[in-house]
Amino acid sequence: MIAPGEVWLVGAGPGDPDLLTRKAEKLIAAAQIVFYDALVGPGVLDLIPPGVERVSVGKRSGRHSKAQESINDLLLAAAKAGKRVVRLKGGDPSVFGRSAEEMAHLAADGIRFHICPGITTASAAAASGCASLTLRGVARGLTLVTAHMKAGEPLRLDWEALARPGGTLGIYMGRAAAGEISRNLIAAGRDPETPVMVAVNVSLPQERLIRGKLSALAFLVQTISDEDPTLLLIGEAVAGGHCPVEATASLVLSV
Repeated sequence: MIAPGEVWLVGAGPGDPDLLTRKAEKLIAAAQIVFYDALVGPGVLDLIPPGVERVSVGKRSGRHSKAQESINDLLLAAAKAGKRVVRLKGGDPSVFGRSAEEMAHLAADGIRFHICPGITTASAAAASGCASLTLRGVARGLTLVTAHMKAGEPLRLDWEALARPGGTLGIYMGRAAAGEISRNLIAAGRDPETPVMVAVNVSLPQERLIRGKLSALAFLVQTISDEDPTLLLIGEAVAGGHCPVEATASLVLSV
């Protein structure tokens, strides 16, 4: 399934190994070396066969175990050595996964690569909350952005565009900037009463979903650790969800 000297960028999904695609599981089983991010779930890593080399190249909460340039070089070196290479990325490789940089680096040396898509966290969070990312007559579009910036840099986003009603906004890595996000969206015209859902450790046993209003966003994230991957979903479509009470009692806190 993987030729020697070939690289597959594989979406590992939000963490639950049951949310992997069948293709992703087959690629993991066929690899000789696997490079993986910090956000790849432990259950996914358990699928790597014994004897397969594992290399952690994780980035999390601003702490980088490897610079992106080093990761690029590691992938290239493994491919040039004739290994069957899998690069596991949390979620989907094409959604804030810096896959373009890795592909460009491999292509410059004539290395063959492919992408196996994965479930991105926004989709998994909506599923957990029994909500929809789009909703006829309410949310006709979905916008995904990241709040991750280099240390010391201000959060530069098109707040007026993001504040327009009629769509759902998904903000990856938004916990630390929650207060700033709330203030800027409201200042740009978004209704302070807009529903929000804060999704923590999506799809994992310790998952939490916290619902509230945009004006309270800074408060909603106060109990979330720096270590917990967090997604913010903002918009009328994520207001309440329709989960049975018994399915959500231990997961959802409404504030």
